[in-house]
Amino acid sequence: MSNDLGIHLRAAGVLVRVAEHFQSEIWVRREGMSANGKSIMSVLSLAAAKGTELLIEAEGPDAQEAVDAITELISNRFEVK
Repeated sequence: MSNDLGIHLRAAGVLVRVAEHFQSEIWVRREGMSANGKSIMSVLSLAAAKGTELLIEAEGPDAQEAVDAITELISNRFEVK
């Protein structure tokens, strides 16, 4: 996680909006914790600060596309292109 503020409310909202475009189930994982990538409260519960390592996983018909999109979003500091 390279975003200076980590996953805060705006960033979590952007992540969830991107995740909702996919049919697959999406999880964001950190240090033994797991969050539903389509739930803002679940994503916020990770309390992921700058420097936190996140793992994005998905299962379903468009899983790879979902992982790629969310990974790119995080790499771009939650700026949607």
